[in-house]
Amino acid sequence: MSVKVVRNSKFRHVYGQASKKQDCYDNIRITKSSWDSTFCCVNPKFLAIITEAAGGGSFLVMPIEKTGRVDRDVPLVVGHKAAVLDIAWCPHNDNLIASASEDCTVKVWEIPNGGLTKNLPDCVADLVAHQRRVGVINWHPSAYLILLSAGSDNKVFVWNVGTAEILTELDMHPDMIYSAVWNYNGSKIATTCKDKVIRVFDPRTGKVAVEGKGHQATKPMRAIFMRDGRLFTTGFSKSSERQYALWDSEKLDHPLVMEELDNSNGILFPFYDEDTNMIYLCGKGDSAIRYFEYTPEPPYIHYLNTYQTSDPQRGIGWMTKRGLNVSQCEITKFYKLHNSGLCEVITMTVPRKSELFQDDIYPDTSAQEAAISAEEWYGGKDVDPVMMSMRDIFHAYQSTKEQKHGGSVLRQASRRIASSGLNSNLNSNANSSSTNNTTNTTNTTSSNSNNTPNQRDSVISNNGHESTSLTSSNSIQSASMSRLGANLTSHLKQPSPSNESAAVTPTTTNPTTTTNTTSSSSNHTTTNTPSTFQQNLANFTNHTPIFSKDKENNSNSNSASTTALTNHSNQPATFTNALFTHGVEADMFTKVQEEIKRLKIIVKGHEKRIKTLEDKLTEYNINYDDDDE
Repeated sequence: MSVKVVRNSKFRHVYGQASKKQDCYDNIRITKSSWDSTFCCVNPKFLAIITEAAGGGSFLVMPIEKTGRVDRDVPLVVGHKAAVLDIAWCPHNDNLIASASEDCTVKVWEIPNGGLTKNLPDCVADLVAHQRRVGVINWHPSAYLILLSAGSDNKVFVWNVGTAEILTELDMHPDMIYSAVWNYNGSKIATTCKDKVIRVFDPRTGKVAVEGKGHQATKPMRAIFMRDGRLFTTGFSKSSERQYALWDSEKLDHPLVMEELDNSNGILFPFYDEDTNMIYLCGKGDSAIRYFEYTPEPPYIHYLNTYQTSDPQRGIGWMTKRGLNVSQCEITKFYKLHNSGLCEVITMTVPRKSELFQDDIYPDTSAQEAAISAEEWYGGKDVDPVMMSMRDIFHAYQSTKEQKHGGSVLRQASRRIASSGLNSNLNSNANSSSTNNTTNTTNTTSSNSNNTPNQRDSVISNNGHESTSLTSSNSIQSASMSRLGANLTSHLKQPSPSNESAAVTPTTTNPTTTTNTTSSSSNHTTTNTPSTFQQNLANFTNHTPIFSKDKENNSNSNSASTTALTNHSNQPATFTNALFTHGVEADMFTKVQEEIKRLKIIVKGHEKRIKTLEDKLTEYNINYDDDDE
């Protein structure tokens, strides 16, 4: 009896989802060229799409956040004299983009921040060397301003864009070059050619390191490097069936694996995520995106799923990891070009319930910073790309999200009040521990024996450091965004019933009186220490003593405290106890007062907005149920 074992994978349930039309880009005059290119490239700042032009060549560049319908007279990059065939953003500068054209040139453009306000005819670098049209360009992954270009003259040039000079010329292809790519650190170049041969070059010397037969058909073949140095290719069999294959880049005589997909005629564009080892296959003219997972062990390529739609794709762009919404567990984002002029945004997401950062699906990724200069690379230095943590992007998205939503403003305010209180306690304890260490020695033993559990949470140890209070940390974590009163109540938390039998009498201590003070379970004298900070704060907010030996009176004072917290707009709070008119606690209460005034303004603005929206709903006879009760 055979048992089928399901392979364990974090990406087994990845699913694709198209964005709403208002979050896409519409009314774009996408090029009608028959060249096998993606026609689209994207980075965290800009979206670029090759457009149709009556004379010369042009492409559209617009800010990534400018979604919706695109104006017919939108500014374009218009410097080429013939149709643009390929475009590529520089991985180390989000404002630099290279374009290859039928006019036999490669141009590099600098896009201003905020996008174009008028047509851009002038480039920052004009790379002229090819004798026929240029159809492939690719930036170096770690060296700054190193670019390769491949043209229909069967040549590959490696450029130093900063000086506009050719560093290396690869002139060993007998026929048209279909693709040319760098490996992970830019020490090798792999090309696929119409003669069905895959070649791996040394980009500095131009010599062929290894070559071998690839897919059997003469139709276009594409190749990409895996992170471990292996080659992944897509092509066609003799019977015109689409295939993918994996090769050892050190010997290309036989593939490690080769699989057939279907009988479609469109070329397959492979996209590889070196951080998660996922491969996406997007066919030109297809309505599906297949995705796989690569592992170094056999069977190497594992099929995961297919994202299927009804509309074929004319071109497709792929967002880098720096442009993903990490808080929504996005691992890939595609920009699909439709024949109708629509650029549809498709996100691939890992389903997770937790809202925390998912470090298992977000390892460190390539940063925008270049690892080495062009001169260092050409001198023989090979360096992996500089890495950055995706956690920074996650925190940036979280901050942006909280600033956009009003309820989260209250949550932020509550956290600021809580953190200010804790910091004030820590500073006060650190200062008082050094001055009162000798005077409080007499009371240490008796105080520790009579402290209740809540009081023991914040007792300062002999070395001057404060143990973390569980009550304070829980009050911060339980801060709610739904109600302002709940926010403050959760932080200004009253002591547990175990403290209700203890009468609190604030006294001022000095070296002479402290030595004569005795502590007992029936008569406990307290000083301005962290153990009474929450009690003092509650006293200040309520304006009345909230502790009593009678539990019934204490419960009434608790309700009075809650009423004072939620209805504090009648009169501003003042310092009624001399204990709070100086020192660190006074600064703390001043901050609380300022925060309360600021929150009143915010809440008042939200109330006006809610009233306006409710009036509109009433005008259209729409019933509204307030679920946030």
